[in-house]
Amino acid sequence: MVSLTGKVVTHEGIEGEREPQLEFAFDFAAKPRGLFITFEGGEGTGKSTQLRLLSEYLHDMKVNNLMTKEPGGTELGSELRKMLVTGDKDKFDAITECLLYYADRRIHLTTKVWKALNEGIWVLSDRFADSTVAYQYYGYDRKVSKETLDDLYKIAVGDFKPDLTIIFDLDPKIGLERSFKKSLGMEVKETRHESRGLEFHNNLREGFLEIARQNPERCVVLDADKSIEELHKDVVKVITERFDLAQCRK
Repeated sequence: MVSLTGKVVTHEGIEGEREPQLEFAFDFAAKPRGLFITFEGGEGTGKSTQLRLLSEYLHDMKVNNLMTKEPGGTELGSELRKMLVTGDKDKFDAITECLLYYADRRIHLTTKVWKALNEGIWVLSDRFADSTVAYQYYGYDRKVSKETLDDLYKIAVGDFKPDLTIIFDLDPKIGLERSFKKSLGMEVKETRHESRGLEFHNNLREGFLEIARQNPERCVVLDADKSIEELHKDVVKVITERFDLAQCRK
């Protein structure tokens, strides 16, 4: 039996003697922490669609989850997103751009992600820190040093890491064609990175694959050159093999 004791306080605020209160026939169990799953990949790989489909699947399986994205997963972050993904590709240097991404990331974590995880909610994020490494280090000619990126991660994120990262791999030519086609229906054209040219996107693809090679326990690479339905099945297979959904239900 677990016995709880407390102090009696009068209306004048005077502390009384400790006395036994309620007794329980069980120990308190902390609420399980939610899981943080990130979707990564180049432009036009279909990760946003797959994230939505996974969210719907998890809800059907009674697993409480939250969809979000970087940049722009918060109200303040949406303003940063406008600056980062629209307009002239050369309007920032690499360091400025990197700092803006980490400002968005810190806001995202402290106001949304960590709170949800502490409540036992799964958080599905369309991009996280791997994208910053892939774009700002592997993609750019005038890259931000790996040491700088590591330092920024420690300052803004600390020791926190995703529980799983799914990287969607696709020939950049196909991805860019998809992305530009999608942008035709957008009121605000989020094509700042698409305009960097094929060499940048080839470097970006290799960067994501290198990140996966360096983090084999966290990262899973999926071939994104498939139908939406086939790729969704691959995502579900990864999730169900990695996690026990029965223990994570609402």
